[in-house]
Formats: sequence, C-alpha cells, structure tokens
Amino acid sequence: MSAVLPSVPAPQEPVGHPELVQLGAALGGDEPCLRADAARNRARLLEAAARLVAERGAEAVTMEAVAAEARVGKGTVFRRFGDRTGLLTALLDHSEKKFQASFLTGPPPLGPGAPPVERLRAFGCAMLRRSAEDLELQLAAEPCAPRRFTNPARSVLRHHVAVLLRQAVPDADCELLSHALMGQLDPALLHHLTKQCGLPMARLEDAWTDLVDRVTGTAPTR
Repeated sequence: MSAVLPSVPAPQEPVGHPELVQLGAALGGDEPCLRADAARNRARLLEAAARLVAERGAEAVTMEAVAAEARVGKGTVFRRFGDRTGLLTALLDHSEKKFQASFLTGPPPLGPGAPPVERLRAFGCAMLRRSAEDLELQLAAEPCAPRRFTNPARSVLRHHVAVLLRQAVPDADCELLSHALMGQLDPALLHHLTKQCGLPMARLEDAWTDLVDRVTGTAPTR
C-alpha cells in the first residue's frame, strides 16, 4: 500500500512579515546569537570562500582551501559550517532570503496581490533567472540525495508552488503536482539545457509559462 503524503492546511496569504528560512541555519551554519568574535570569524570565512568562487569557481571551494585563504585551521571551518555543503549553502543564504522575500511579501505578480496563475508564471521565471545568476554555486551546493527534498529552503519554494496550485486548481493533487513543476526549475536541468544544449533563457521561461497554463487549464495571456 503506497504511503499517503500528509495534508497541508488550506492556503492563506502571508500575514505581516513571515520568517524567512536561512539555508545556513538549516545546515548548522548560522546560530541565532553568535558571540562577536564568532560572528567575525564566520564573516571572514565566508569572505574567503566568496573570493575563491570569484577567482577560481565553486569547484575550488573546499574546506582546506577556505581555511588556507582565511588563514585559520581546517577544524575551524568544519566547526562553523559542518561540511562543504553547509559552507556553500551559507554563501547562498543572502540571495535565498532576498528571493523568498520577493515572493512572500514583494509586489505582484511575484508577490501577493495577483491571481495565483499569474504568480506561478512569475515565480518560475524569477527562479530560473535567479538560478542562472548563481548556477555554479547552486550546483556545488546541491544537497545529497537523502537531504535533497527535505532541505528547508527548497521546501519553502515547493510549498509556495503547492499553495498557488491549490488556489488555481483545488481539485488536483497539488502536493505531487508541485514536485513535478519544481522539477522544471531544477538547477541541474537548467545547466544541462543552457550550457550543454545551448537553449536560451527566453525559451525556458516560455516553456515554464506554457507548462503552468496547461497544468492549470488557463488560456495564455500573450
């Protein structure tokens, strides 16, 4: 007998200022109240990691390389971030919080105030553009298979898609459908299509809009 996915409460628009999920916090990188010296050390390590990404690419970011760049012991980097994935996701934390704020509290059509289908269209296009900007880092920070779908930041994105789907097509299995739609926005797929297949971003954005329209049975607004 197949497992049944847990139900989610009826969708509500965010009220006030919802707490944004931090990638670093989810993987042990960002404690709520760091001592001043610990906060300085963390910032120093992230600055060192960012320099390595800018100069040599995300593949050059190892715990050893960051320790050498920051002139600290390797154990300091492990204690602060846990592992390489924790370090890389901490680098993505700022852009992740900014993106979450844009669809939770920002202006429509990405933020509240627009019809759900319009918000779905805007969400996918915005996520594609955001992933393209940080693609190398996104790929390097990809969680391992057991953590891929339980990563808190990714769960926020998928849940947002599920909420909008329930508003647009309430009779659909929006939990599973949200996973299917998120697959279209996967950074690894984006890399394959743009870097290996040479497809332009405009085509991927059009494909997302077409997918949303077909899933929701909405007539195109072009």
